[in-house]
Amino acid sequence: MEEVDKILIHALRQTGTEVGEDIQSVKQFTSELILEAVVRCVRVINPVLGGGLSSSLPPGMSARFRVGMSLAQACQDLGYKGEIGYQTFLYSNEPEIRSLLMFLVEKLPRESAEASDQPAGKSVVLQKSIANKIKGQLAHPWLPPNCRLPLLCKTQSPGPCHSFRSQVLSLPYSSKGKKLSKELKDYQRDILLPVTAQPPHYASVAPSLLEQHTAELSAAQDWESEWNSQGLLSRLTPEEYRLRKQNRLHKRIKEQLCSAATQPSHSGPPGAPRSISDLSELLQSFKGPTLMEDLLTKGTHFTHTQRFTFTQEPEKLVQQMAAVASSMPSSGQSEGDVQVGQQEELSLLQQQLQQLALNIDQLTEDTKQNNITIAQVRDELKHKEVSNREKEDTMLVKKQTVDLLPDAENNLAKLQMLVEASAKRVVNLASQWEKHRAPLIDEHRRLKQLCTNQDMESSRKLSEVKDLHDKIRQSAEEAKKKEILCKQLMTELENLPKDVCRSAYTLRILEIVGNIKKQKEEITKILLDTKELQKEINGLTGKLDRTFAVTDELVFKDAKKDESVRKSYKYLAALHENCSQLIQTIEDTGTILREIRDLEEQIETENGNKTVANLERILEDYKAIRQENSALAAKVREG
Repeated sequence: MEEVDKILIHALRQTGTEVGEDIQSVKQFTSELILEAVVRCVRVINPVLGGGLSSSLPPGMSARFRVGMSLAQACQDLGYKGEIGYQTFLYSNEPEIRSLLMFLVEKLPRESAEASDQPAGKSVVLQKSIANKIKGQLAHPWLPPNCRLPLLCKTQSPGPCHSFRSQVLSLPYSSKGKKLSKELKDYQRDILLPVTAQPPHYASVAPSLLEQHTAELSAAQDWESEWNSQGLLSRLTPEEYRLRKQNRLHKRIKEQLCSAATQPSHSGPPGAPRSISDLSELLQSFKGPTLMEDLLTKGTHFTHTQRFTFTQEPEKLVQQMAAVASSMPSSGQSEGDVQVGQQEELSLLQQQLQQLALNIDQLTEDTKQNNITIAQVRDELKHKEVSNREKEDTMLVKKQTVDLLPDAENNLAKLQMLVEASAKRVVNLASQWEKHRAPLIDEHRRLKQLCTNQDMESSRKLSEVKDLHDKIRQSAEEAKKKEILCKQLMTELENLPKDVCRSAYTLRILEIVGNIKKQKEEITKILLDTKELQKEINGLTGKLDRTFAVTDELVFKDAKKDESVRKSYKYLAALHENCSQLIQTIEDTGTILREIRDLEEQIETENGNKTVANLERILEDYKAIRQENSALAAKVREG
C-alpha cells in the first residue's frame, strides 16, 4: 500500500491540495485534509459540481454534517458506487478513504494528469490564468451593454460591438506554386499594403482573414473531393485534368460569345420562354439599344422626323412632314397653343408606334406560318422523291424483264446458269469466310478477354490508388498528431528537472516486479503442496476405508465360530469409530484455527479503522451538538 499511497499523494498535490512532506500514507490524513483533497478533485473533474463545495470544515457541528452530506452526494453524482456519507469524512477509516481517493484520481481528466508532470513555469501559469479567465467569462450569459447589471459590466467587455464585414484581401502566398513575374514581385514587395491596412476599418481585419481562410479551405476541399470522385476516373495527372477543365470552360465561353453575337436584336414576344443561359444574358446586356428601344427614347422633332423617314412608306412621308410642320410653333402662337400642338403630336406618334408594333406582330405571325408551311412542303417533297425513286427502280426492273421476253427459254437457261454460278460462288465464299472467320473470332474473343482483364486490372488499381490516397491522408494526419505530440513531449522533457535519476525509479519498478514474481511463485508452491496433501489425504482415507472393510469381513466370518474373535470384532468397531471421531476433531480444529485467523484479521482491520477513536470523537461531537442545541434553546426562550 505504500506505493499506492505515494501515487495518491502525488496526484493530490498536483490538484492543489496542500499535503505536508511528513505525510507518507493515507492513514495520516486528517478530516480537514481529506475534505480538502476530495473537494479539489471534484472541482477538477466537474467544475460546476464542485463550485459550491467548501474546502474547509466549518466550526459548527451541524454545518459540518451538512458539508459532509453535500460532498458525499457530489461523489455519488460522479459515479462512486461504494458506501459513502458524512461519516466517511468526519469519522474516516483508512480503507474507505483510500478507495474513494483512488476513484477520484482515476476520474481526473488526462489533460490535468499530463499537465501535472510539468513544472509550474511562468508560461504555464500565464496560460492557466488566461484559460481560467476565459472559462469564467464564458460561464456568464452575454447581454447587450444597455441590459447589463453592474456585475456583468465587470466580467464582460463594455466596448462597442462590430458587425461581421469582410473584404477581399490580396495575399502574396495565394500565388504560391506559380512563377511570378518581376513586375508582380515588385508590386507585392513595394506597393502591396499589409493585410491590416487593406480593409477600410480595423474591425474588418479579423472577419476578412476568416473569410479568406474559409474560402481557401473550401476550395481545397472541393478540389480534393472532385479529384477523388472524377479526377482519378479520368486517368490524368492533376495538371492535365486542370488544363482540360480550363479548355472546356474557354470553349463554353467562346460558344456563348458566338451565340450572343449572332442572336437577333429583339427578344421576341413577351410570352416566349427564355432559353439562354446566364452568360448569354450577361453578354446581351452589353449590347446597344435595339431599334424599338431607339424609337421609344426621347428625342427632338428632327430626330423623330428622320427616324420616320427611314422606317415608313413614301406615301405617308408627305402627310407626316405636313403634320410636323403644322405642329412647329410660330412666332405668333401662344404657349398654350404650343402645348396643345405638342400633345397632338405625341398622341399621333403613339398611335403610329402602336400601329408599327401591331404590324411587327402580324409580320412575325405571318413569318411563323410561312416557315411552318415551308417545312411541311419540304417534307412532302422528300416523301414524293422517295416514292419516285422506288417507282423508277420498279419500272427499270419491269423494262429489263420485257426486253428478255422474246428469247425467254435461252434467257431462263442463262439465268439458271447465273443462279447456279452465284450459288457456287456463295458457297465458295462461305467456305473461305469460315476459314478466315474462325481465327478472327478467336482473336476477337482473346482481345475482348484481354480488354476485360485490363479493365478489371485498371479498376483494381484505381481502387488501390483511392485506398492509398486515404491511407496517405490518414498517415499525414497521424504524422501531424505525432509531430505535435513529439513537440509536447520534447517540451516536457526539457522542462523536467535534471536532478531526477531515472535509473533509481527503474530499479525500484524492477524490484517491485521481482517481488511480485516471487510472491506468485510462493503462492504457486503453496497451492501445489496443498493439492499434494489433499491427494495424499484422499488416498489414505480411501485406503483406510478399504482396509477396514476387508478386516471387518474377515473378522466377522471368524466371530461366528469363536467367542474371543467376537470380542476382537467389537474392539475393531470401537477403534474405527474412535479414529473417525479423531479425524473429525482434527478437521474441526483446522476450521476453528482458520476462523481464529479471520477474526484476528478483522480485529486488525477494525483497529485500523480507528473505531475507538471515532467513537470518542462521535461522543465529543454529540456533546457539542447538545451544547449548541441548549444554547439555541436558551436564545429562543430569551427571545
